[in-house]
Amino acid sequence: RLMPELPKFDDEDLKSYGDEEEESALSPPAALMSVLATQELLLENILECIPVGEFAVIQPLSDEFCLVLGYLLTWKLTLAFFKAASSQLRVLYSQYLRRTKSLNKLLYHLFRLMPENPVFSGPTLEVPNKDTKTFFTEELHLDVK
Repeated sequence: RLMPELPKFDDEDLKSYGDEEEESALSPPAALMSVLATQELLLENILECIPVGEFAVIQPLSDEFCLVLGYLLTWKLTLAFFKAASSQLRVLYSQYLRRTKSLNKLLYHLFRLMPENPVFSGPTLEVPNKDTKTFFTEELHLDVK
């Protein structure tokens, strides 16, 4: 709930970033970027032996699963933050992500985590002549028990 409120604080300082000759960048919240940097290193250690194009099998509820989930949830917070920012702030934030190569790392990680065949194996109603359900066509309900 807090992420959409945070860009308002950077809007006040926005005018000071446009005066520099060098291409300017502005970091999203430092605490979030610190967590993201740590998670990037941990995920790189987990996925280092898997080339892009092949996929890693992560066992549910393992330590690796928790690290991957935390990494993806951190990106979800970052994207919520971006969505709430003005277009001028988005440019500055994206320059920061470009300089730190965080977006490149995200794509490398996603392409190594994405399953080869994303068939949805959850509870479904068997309907004849219906296309195979995948994670991209079905809404996923995450209930914490």
